[in-house]
Amino acid sequence: MKREVQFYRTEKGECPVEEFLDSLPAKVAQKITWVLKIIEEFERIPKSYFKKIESTEVYECRIIFGGNIYRILGFFYKGNFVVLTNGFQKKTQKTPKDEIRLCETRMKNFVSRGGKNE
Repeated sequence: MKREVQFYRTEKGECPVEEFLDSLPAKVAQKITWVLKIIEEFERIPKSYFKKIESTEVYECRIIFGGNIYRILGFFYKGNFVVLTNGFQKKTQKTPKDEIRLCETRMKNFVSRGGKNE
């Protein structure tokens, strides 16, 4: 089963994940793109790259580059769509609750729009 990764767009057409990627050094963005390809193409994604956050519907793309840790949060929609909502550089052991809540809010918004990304 092939997955399709999409970036969440706000109703105004803004794309928070694209903005996050654009803010990163090119080599970090390249590694993130490589991890997103793994998520799309691998039947079983290694947990080191993609993992469900306990007691939520949120998944995190996990990227380590040059000693820095990056995360992009998202959710599954209709089985094989992975919708990524927000990215950040991780500074602590736990994923910040604010980032998880932001993902959940955007997930509700996306679903309420019937999965339309515009």
